Amino acid sequence: MRFGAGYGCDNVRMQKVFTAERLWDGKRVIDHPIVIVEDGRIVAIQSRDASEIPAGAQVSEFVGATLGPAFFDVHIHGSAGHDVMEAKPNALQAIGAFLAKHGTGTYLATTVTAAMDTTLSSLEQLAKLIRRGPDEAQAWPVGIHLEGPFLSHVKRGVHPPGLLQKPDIAVFDRMFEAAEGHVRLMTLAPELPGAVELATHATARGVRVSVGHSNATAAETRAAIAAGATSATHTYNAMRALDHREPGILGTVLTTDSIFAELICDGIHNAPEMVRLWWKAKGPDRGLLVTDAMSAAGMPDGEYQLGGFAVDVANGRAMANGVLAGSVLTLDRALCNFLAYTGATVEDGLRAITANPASMTGLVDQAGSLAVGQPANLVAIDSAGALLASIHAGTILTS
Repeated sequence: MRFGAGYGCDNVRMQKVFTAERLWDGKRVIDHPIVIVEDGRIVAIQSRDASEIPAGAQVSEFVGATLGPAFFDVHIHGSAGHDVMEAKPNALQAIGAFLAKHGTGTYLATTVTAAMDTTLSSLEQLAKLIRRGPDEAQAWPVGIHLEGPFLSHVKRGVHPPGLLQKPDIAVFDRMFEAAEGHVRLMTLAPELPGAVELATHATARGVRVSVGHSNATAAETRAAIAAGATSATHTYNAMRALDHREPGILGTVLTTDSIFAELICDGIHNAPEMVRLWWKAKGPDRGLLVTDAMSAAGMPDGEYQLGGFAVDVANGRAMANGVLAGSVLTLDRALCNFLAYTGATVEDGLRAITANPASMTGLVDQAGSLAVGQPANLVAIDSAGALLASIHAGTILTS
């Protein structure tokens, strides 16, 4: 990487330029790109073959690398010692600063099953923080993912059994209103009574429904998809196992081309062979890499909180009562693992953590691409998927 700086005599504003071997902007690849930034926003994306670097600009060159959009995590509970359900400015600032250093620009603040008063309070405070926006260059939630309380007791994972509820439109509406409409994604077990009706209702309100924490049969899963479900929550985990006579939720998700599917690619939640199977089934347009990270991400081993219960973390595993309780994964690490396990291209890997989550959530105007007028939130990635630099509002945070 080479750096140079200077001010042109006629320049009113300082321009920053980022160059690399290639750029993937969310749709296409540009060779030998020049990304020009002023006041933290992209003012031009060009090719060196067609234009020159502006005189006097501060240049950051990432030799042999690929530039791409900052990452978008649709399933994350926290990091840096904080849980999103704390819903306080200092908590989100700490989470955002940590994520930004690992290439993430946007995320869905993901809840866990809790007492309804606790959930509603968290949603109200999260809505205020989402509306306010970040104070500085950092990752920031662009919506909320409700993971609970409408989950299967059989496949609840670490969600408290006494706080799970049957799907209820009135309860959902209370949460949606508390969140001021910022709920963008909801995990739902299709086999529960009322699940299909809730999926239809939530979809009509603009919420994407993700099937998961479920023991659903194939028929029950297909009914949820017909009612509007568009994705699957942490594929393989907290799902009925695949059976050749009853393919269940997993067989249906992997063979339905229209459905997006999350995957936690940390080498703990799923074996490499299963990552390859997921990739072959969902391909470059429907795969979503997520972290499911909890407050221990970026922290030393010890006891941490996920929602309102304790989780023990040791050697990269987050456990509660003998069950995996989220992860300590970051999306830059997930990208490296995914490329190593599958042999996919850097562009395909980037798609799974940028354009695909933006498409699934309908937030294509806020995440998942690089374009003129947008905030200059981008990453530089080497050929193995390793993060060389995370750039937020035109400022290099890590390199």
